[in-house]
Amino acid sequence: MKLNLETAELFIPDGLAEQEALARTTHLAVGAHQDDLEIMAYDGIVSCFQQPDQWFTGVVVTNGSGSPRAGVYARYTDTEMMSVRRTEQRKAAVVGDYAAQFLLDYPSGAVKDGANHGPVEDLLRILEATRPTVVYTHNPADKHDTHVGVMVKIVQAIRRLPADQRPKKLYGCEVWRDLDWMCDNDKVAFDVSDRENLQAALVGVFDSQVCGGKRYDLATLGRRRAHATYHASHGVDKTTGLTFAMDLTALMEDDALPIESILQARLDAFANEVLDRLRRAQ
Repeated sequence: MKLNLETAELFIPDGLAEQEALARTTHLAVGAHQDDLEIMAYDGIVSCFQQPDQWFTGVVVTNGSGSPRAGVYARYTDTEMMSVRRTEQRKAAVVGDYAAQFLLDYPSGAVKDGANHGPVEDLLRILEATRPTVVYTHNPADKHDTHVGVMVKIVQAIRRLPADQRPKKLYGCEVWRDLDWMCDNDKVAFDVSDRENLQAALVGVFDSQVCGGKRYDLATLGRRRAHATYHASHGVDKTTGLTFAMDLTALMEDDALPIESILQARLDAFANEVLDRLRRAQ
């Protein structure tokens, strides 16, 4: 596959031929940084893990050069960190039994630039080659500019596909800012109780982040456990792990629908629920 940047990479863990490897994809996740996929799209990873008829493909759009670093990584240059994070993402693809892993290698600035269509072109090529049923990406309420930029790019890419070639579902997932604030009937709640060992391994493989100053391993599994308990106030726990997503499928069904209208509807529903509860209490 021809991608825009010569430094971009396609890694296929089991060595299958490119066309065949990509065509088996059923679940596709598009994230900004190395380790975003493992944090936000575990539902797709575990749904496909060692399943002969379901396969997960990951896409990391940026090069990871600006990541925080400490400890043994404190003196690493951006170039050195980019190399380490690429290696870690390949390791995650092996651990998670991915069909394929794309590393598009864009700087964050290219993703945050609405006029830069390079990432959109690459994502369109990937969508055409993989034809996924389900796509996971960042949610529009995420507080990281690069995450929101990636979400916009994948929506634009999907909208370039003919209607009959588009995925069936598009989910905006939580990383920087979780989605616990949404009204329960607006949440897509994924049961991610299974294979806690796999969950820990997938996040733990990113040593440059975990030992480099950010305990994503503890925070990610802790948030999933907390969601499972705090999701319902009047019932016993039914799962040991939940992740939440915002259903963005309507953006694929109506090309004229603004992304902000999806977000505003969720925000309005949340505000109304909170204010109504307060009024009733008074």
